[in-house]
Amino acid sequence: MAELSNCPKCDGLFVKNQFREICQDCWKEEEKIYETVYQFIRKRENRTAKLLEVVEATGVEEELILKFIKSGRLKLAHFPNLGYPCEKCGTSIREGKICGSCAEELRKDLQQFTAEEQRRKEMLKKEKNATYFVVDEKLKGRY
Repeated sequence: MAELSNCPKCDGLFVKNQFREICQDCWKEEEKIYETVYQFIRKRENRTAKLLEVVEATGVEEELILKFIKSGRLKLAHFPNLGYPCEKCGTSIREGKICGSCAEELRKDLQQFTAEEQRRKEMLKKEKNATYFVVDEKLKGRY
């Protein structure tokens, strides 16, 4: 559903919808910038350019190029050295949000947490099943 909003780039008023987060004028400017980037990396000699090389050659901000990559407008399959940083460690990756080593580290942490949680549950279960005898000194000789 559309709603009235301020453009995060120019602070102009526009009708925000599910397809665009910026106003029409900023969107047109972004399209021009996209064309600049795309025309640069489309050339055979620039297809192997890395992200910083594209930034330096085109003058386009790294964040905007990353936005084009993450939105799928720049297909990484066509550009072998292009990537974006892992959200955890910053290593250049080509798919997902985190790199393989960070994913493995998170997997190990999750397994460790699950094992500790299981041990804690087992200890609680043992405590509930344990029988405790209390000796009342007053009643000691009556039985």
